Amino acid sequence: MTSPSVLHAPKPVTLALDELIARYDGRAPRYTSYPTAVQFTPAVDAATYRGWLAALPATDPVSLYLHIPFCARLCWYCGCNTRAVNRHEPVGDYVQHLLAEAALLEAALPRRLPANAIHLGGGTPNMLAPTEMDAIFGALRRIFDVTEDAEVAAELDPAVLTREWVQAAASHGLSRASLGVQNLSPQVQAAVNREESYEEIAQCVAWLREAGVGSINLDLMYGLPHQTTVNTLSTIDQIVALRPERLALFGYAHVPWMKAHQQLIDESALPGAAERLDQSEAAAERLVSEGYVRIGLDHFALPDDTLAAAQREGRLRRNFQGYTTDSAQTLLGLGASSIGSLPQGLVQNVAQELPWRNAVVAGDLPIARGVALTDDDRFRAEIIERLMCDLSVDLAAVCARHGRTLGDLAQELSALKRFADDGLVEILEARLTVSELGRLVVRSVCAVFDTYFTAEAGRHSKAL
Repeated sequence: MTSPSVLHAPKPVTLALDELIARYDGRAPRYTSYPTAVQFTPAVDAATYRGWLAALPATDPVSLYLHIPFCARLCWYCGCNTRAVNRHEPVGDYVQHLLAEAALLEAALPRRLPANAIHLGGGTPNMLAPTEMDAIFGALRRIFDVTEDAEVAAELDPAVLTREWVQAAASHGLSRASLGVQNLSPQVQAAVNREESYEEIAQCVAWLREAGVGSINLDLMYGLPHQTTVNTLSTIDQIVALRPERLALFGYAHVPWMKAHQQLIDESALPGAAERLDQSEAAAERLVSEGYVRIGLDHFALPDDTLAAAQREGRLRRNFQGYTTDSAQTLLGLGASSIGSLPQGLVQNVAQELPWRNAVVAGDLPIARGVALTDDDRFRAEIIERLMCDLSVDLAAVCARHGRTLGDLAQELSALKRFADDGLVEILEARLTVSELGRLVVRSVCAVFDTYFTAEAGRHSKAL
């Protein structure tokens, strides 16, 4: 290392994909937060959370996340906290407990705070009956001052979506919806227990457009059993005709030791690392050729979408729902397993439904674990978020904002040399920039700045 102003000059190196895989296909966090959930401990409990809530500023808007852990079918690839139900009673009972948790949260808040975003995730939020949505949104609007321009978003399963549900959600301000597509090949769908047709998806998009939902996202995947580059591109060629404002392209993470239902997947049918990479890059190239802007690691948006605008203007954020334009510094989670983020730290509710319900019935906020942020955590979180969002960060500027110097990052800058030698990053005048090829391993670049990270098998998904 020569001087702090020119640390690693750009290298005209382009690794072949097989070389990239051999050198960098380890494990790395997805960095939807820093510290990541692996660092959460029971030392942060309900009492801690109440103290953090009491200190929230009166005028700063918050975002709300509600987890609905039910599906009509269990997709075998799923890594979410959810379960399949064939009758509605468990959903209705869950909603009553969710409302009770909201009342507990209300009692812990210092005042009625403004809220500028509400996100329904799962699971399948469109398992909720319209009357249950009425009750949920009624409670939220009583507890919070929901702003007129608040973004209301929901993750939806096309197989159980109805026009009536869309209209009911739109009456509560639904402005953004995400539909799971994954892959349209019948062979792939059968292999993961998720069968749906293009016509079903197109009908759902039409209902959402009819109801005035202005931003539609379609989720795609690569690396599923029997998935090929051919059927991946065929899927994209069909869905781009619907012109969704956004698309997400996620790599399937096969972790059967964590998600038992993934054992139903035939491992011999899973594509290898080279095939996965070819699927993801071919898909990205096709989407860009169709006019979409590549956003961070795995998102795409039309140029006039707010996500693309946020990236252009350096305002893109990353949280537990992925890439977002949400600028709120506080995210409050409700429901089993939901995660919240506050200026003081991160919290997570009890993940399993029964103990979550028991905690709510006992009259306590159902916090299971979390982590209090240190000054060093905040420093590193900013670096990691900017890399994940912008593929570039001015290290000197971040250091200045946190009372640090580049010398404090000497070990990290040295560790980046191998990435620079392979043409994956460059550092000039203390600005770290990830190359287009380096985008594929940006999570591994971020891990260099993660003081907690250990590449233990099973703790994180594969980087490629």
